[in-house]
Amino acid sequence: MSDAFNITADELRQMIERIEQFEAEKKDIAQQLQEIYAEAKGRGFDTKALRKIVSLRKQDANERQEADAILEVYLTALGMQ
Repeated sequence: MSDAFNITADELRQMIERIEQFEAEKKDIAQQLQEIYAEAKGRGFDTKALRKIVSLRKQDANERQEADAILEVYLTALGMQ
């Protein structure tokens, strides 16, 4: 039983170490993204618009069109269009 426990503990330790490694990488990437957005802001770009564009580019074209159509309907219903 103790051999099985040791194998499981080793597997668990490896998984935790992998998670910690990815968390560290994620932190580094987040810092790099902040630097890019700061550079863009320094060069006069609107970072809100850049973030929106990045978000839109992640979406499928049909999904984006559907979301735009729903937004247009809602804006029209509220008299904002």
